Amino acid sequence: PHRTELYEDAPSGCWPIVYSPDYNITFMGLEKLHPFDAGKWGKVINFLKEEKLIADDLIVQAREATDEDLLVVHTRRYLNKLKWSFVVATITEIPPVAFLPNFVVQRKVLKPLRTQTGGTIMAGKLAVDRGWAINVGGGFHHCSSDKGGGFCAYADITLAIKFLFERVQGVSRATIIDLDAHQGNGHERDFMDDPRVYIMDVYNRYIYPGDGFAKRAIKRKVELEWGTEDTEYLQKVHTHVEGALNEFKPDIVVYNAGTDILDGDPLGGLAISPQGIVKRDEVVFRAARSRGVPVLMVTSGGYQKRTARIIADSILNLHSLGLLGRGQAACALGSPSLDQMVRDSAEHFSNLS
Repeated sequence: PHRTELYEDAPSGCWPIVYSPDYNITFMGLEKLHPFDAGKWGKVINFLKEEKLIADDLIVQAREATDEDLLVVHTRRYLNKLKWSFVVATITEIPPVAFLPNFVVQRKVLKPLRTQTGGTIMAGKLAVDRGWAINVGGGFHHCSSDKGGGFCAYADITLAIKFLFERVQGVSRATIIDLDAHQGNGHERDFMDDPRVYIMDVYNRYIYPGDGFAKRAIKRKVELEWGTEDTEYLQKVHTHVEGALNEFKPDIVVYNAGTDILDGDPLGGLAISPQGIVKRDEVVFRAARSRGVPVLMVTSGGYQKRTARIIADSILNLHSLGLLGRGQAACALGSPSLDQMVRDSAEHFSNLS
């Protein structure tokens, strides 16, 4: 397979947290016309810096996915369609984008989304190398190889999995755990008849996209009622995540951690508290990590003003519980350094004596 920049090894001293300032969408205030915070990704990073969990030189810088990368999944015809501003306006649900020249749309809207997509692909390899990785963006689960929608212009989840299957030894089975409030019809269509991919999807059954065809690809489908609250939600997530991982043994879990399940989200229609979201992420990480399955988390939907703080709190919680490896050593999770092994065995023998 041709080489790609997205798989160059990250420096071993860094956290497998992927981000770039290019993720954030800003143009002349037009982003305010959409019901979301188009700078949420940068805010998550700022909160993590304030809490001293990370610093700029300790995270992995995302790189933009090139056409060559995107063509691993997307059709040339689909990528050509994005050269029409009105198509991008329809996909991102920001109508005024239709009236902007396409070079502006490419730079201000699609480049951030391509960079987040590159970030998800990079995080896939990092997760396999180090046991876990978080792309602070990505999770564009309504986009498939030839169709975008619901603010999703590139199929980053499909891409990350296909890259792993094609280029990483020993990865041939994947489980997608999609906990965004919406059905993940993009990756469902892409992996419709692929026995290597097991899809679990928990979503509000009454909202967008209601894609009946795509539902056929879901192996574990949990359809929620309007206004579902913490207790019922967490119980269902716990039961089904455990069930999914017992039923199919994957080499990677791709966790689509949408925060649009938050109470008051204008699009999600569910009523989960901030604490409920933090707990949910913990349930998924515990289930995967306890089985030794690498987990790649993407942040997906959820754009209320308080969303960024909740995502940061969740990452801090995972860290405090030891679910992100041991502090800085998390970077060498895949292969412990020699001195780490010496320390471990010394510890082991002193415990025996």
